[in-house]
Amino acid sequence: MWPARPGEAVGRLRAFVLVMLGSALMALSAKVNLPLPYVPMTLQTLVVLTIGASYGWRLGSATMIAYLAEGAMGLPVFAGPVGGIAPLVGPTAGYLYGFVAAAFITGWLAERGWDRNVVLLFAAMAVGHVVIFIAGFGWLAYGIGLGGTKAWMVGVAPFIAASVIKNALGAALVPAARRIVERRG
Repeated sequence: MWPARPGEAVGRLRAFVLVMLGSALMALSAKVNLPLPYVPMTLQTLVVLTIGASYGWRLGSATMIAYLAEGAMGLPVFAGPVGGIAPLVGPTAGYLYGFVAAAFITGWLAERGWDRNVVLLFAAMAVGHVVIFIAGFGWLAYGIGLGGTKAWMVGVAPFIAASVIKNALGAALVPAARRIVERRG
């Protein structure tokens, strides 16, 4: 979304700025949350998948890694007023690590043309959501020992309807934003 110019230094600066903007959006999306037992409902998955689709797999994954690193360093970027290691080993850890894989997969699919069609982009984002759910469910069920049934009830089931809405919103926003940028540039 930033016009490319020749030169390696400009490319690195562009990547750095996009990663910082993306991680700032992740932090903001974490603050829009509905507290639930174990895992809050946030706008983060919408932002993760939108970043993956917009940035591609390399820059999208790098953005999620930067976001997790910022949180690990103690910056209050996670849901609630928290930063530090606790969220990265607590109930939300699987989801947080799943963000990296989801951005990677959604970005990889987008780079192969799935971002140029709303239906395909919806499907790519759905795959990303499934990856996040698998990572979150696995961590809740086995990492912190809730078991499969409880992990499903607190970590997946309450989020399915919101995920469909976020997919639809993301699949509409990314192509619209791309058209605006292409008209300007």
